[in-house]
Amino acid sequence: MDTASPVMTLRPKQELDYYDSRSITLPVAVTPLEAWNLMRSEPQPLMHLAFKARDAISSLFGVKRIGGFSGARCDVAKVGDRLDFFLVEHVAADMLVLTERDRHLDVMICLSTHGRSVTITASVFTHNAFGRLYMLPVGPAHKLIVHNDLRRLKRKVETGMTQ
Repeated sequence: MDTASPVMTLRPKQELDYYDSRSITLPVAVTPLEAWNLMRSEPQPLMHLAFKARDAISSLFGVKRIGGFSGARCDVAKVGDRLDFFLVEHVAADMLVLTERDRHLDVMICLSTHGRSVTITASVFTHNAFGRLYMLPVGPAHKLIVHNDLRRLKRKVETGMTQ
């Protein structure tokens, strides 16, 4: 029986410049939007600094500032909405697809669920040398960030179950 979460990516995997998919099993099922809200509810101070540095450096190359995560809760997301700097491109009971497209690269984050499993899949397609250079530190950092986000999500769900 296939228990993998369905995912969407910008392009077929072999055409991507970056791909990472990480999953966690929670004690109870959550929707993709609930997972997003729980992970983004308390913006991490280091992430705030990282986004400030990202914006300062990237803006020198004509890339728009994104500002980072606000921690604002979203109760209903629909196609065309914004969750912080991400554009909502697809919403379903088991999937939330967010994108950010700029002159240096396109990013797609797919939050998908299957039962108690939550999967975060990131796909990136770079447009130029700056995009490729940008992904050198961001790729490894993104893996660590998602790993920590999933651990925090599990901790929050477990804590919520005992209250």
